[in-house]
Amino acid sequence: MTAAMTSSQRVAAAIGEMAEGPLTTEQIGSHIRPLFARVLQQASARIYLANHSLGRPLDAMEDDVREGLAAWYGRMGEAWTNWRAEITAYRTRLATLLGTPAIDAVIPKTSAGQGLRAVLNTWDRPVRVVATRGEFDSLDVILREYAQRGRATLQWVDADADGRFTTEAILGAIAVGTDLVVLSPVMFQTGQRISEVAEIVRHAHGVGGLVLLDVYHTLGVVPLDIGALDADFAVGGSYKYLRGGPGAAFLYVHPRHLARGLRTLDTGWFAKEAPFDYVRPDPPRYAPGGDGWLESTPAVLPLYQARAGLVFAMAVGVERLRAYNLGLQRQLVELLDQRGITARGGTEDHGAFTVVRHRSARAWAVALGEQKVVADARGEWLRLCPDVLTSEAELVTTADALARIAHGS
Repeated sequence: MTAAMTSSQRVAAAIGEMAEGPLTTEQIGSHIRPLFARVLQQASARIYLANHSLGRPLDAMEDDVREGLAAWYGRMGEAWTNWRAEITAYRTRLATLLGTPAIDAVIPKTSAGQGLRAVLNTWDRPVRVVATRGEFDSLDVILREYAQRGRATLQWVDADADGRFTTEAILGAIAVGTDLVVLSPVMFQTGQRISEVAEIVRHAHGVGGLVLLDVYHTLGVVPLDIGALDADFAVGGSYKYLRGGPGAAFLYVHPRHLARGLRTLDTGWFAKEAPFDYVRPDPPRYAPGGDGWLESTPAVLPLYQARAGLVFAMAVGVERLRAYNLGLQRQLVELLDQRGITARGGTEDHGAFTVVRHRSARAWAVALGEQKVVADARGEWLRLCPDVLTSEAELVTTADALARIAHGS
């Protein structure tokens, strides 16, 4: 008797039935949209363009979470056998998307900020940090708090008048004495894509510094090869484009740092050499490699929650998702331009969402919501993010709605 397929196998099988090559609306209608039937049905009255914020979940996500719960109900303490296997599977999938063969280089975290703190806490003195003012609050707040308490010194890189961060300005801020550079390859406010990341990493290494990348707005929506970039650390998570909701994040540590025994103060009993043996040598004996960066009892259900989205991204392929997203963005930019609204997006130097810059961006986002279009604003930047589930008709409706708001009609 053939065993029934798991929810993730069903997702992969549905995508596997599609022809290779660029995504088409016909393929999406036949193979992809049925995987999201629940969210599409429940939110059918709204146009959802906040995929850059909270990604839409697959139907399979609920089944995956139920699997994690079933182990708890059925096995109690022995559920850790299942849960530890899921932790490994989560790390394996992320390693594949990141482009690293080192599974243990991916350390599960509950937030990107938790990963940043682990990196900052590898130094036993105040850390000299260079960061842009375009970093998201989850990192920005932590950096400022460390500086406030004398645990870090900060040098900020400002955007130019056009709202862009130039490679020249970033390179100019990195000098001998810099310990850590914190940089997003895609900026969360504007969607700007920093294409010279590898050059920035090389320059930082040349003066003795390390680099941490926030890949939250990159992973799963823009092709990424963390090994080719040679970044020392990366943080990210499943909340946005990986469709896994809150709580499923990660820290990547380059294998060269694991091999030299780099350690962090952010540790716990799961980092021990044999955590379930409950022995207590003094000092503690930590597991080799990235396992030695684990902390105390981990959150496991968010990893089940993230499973379907990771499987989906891997099965479809980030390159195909990227190409389709760029096409939707170009359509939206053109539709807005036809209505007298200037927008950015749809180009290789941009991330996954389109932006409109206006001092009333926040009010426009609220007004769009009143017209059943879900978007948001960060400062003076209105953010509109189509995804693979977004139809051309929805883009036209959105452009019409924004034109009415912008032109006061």
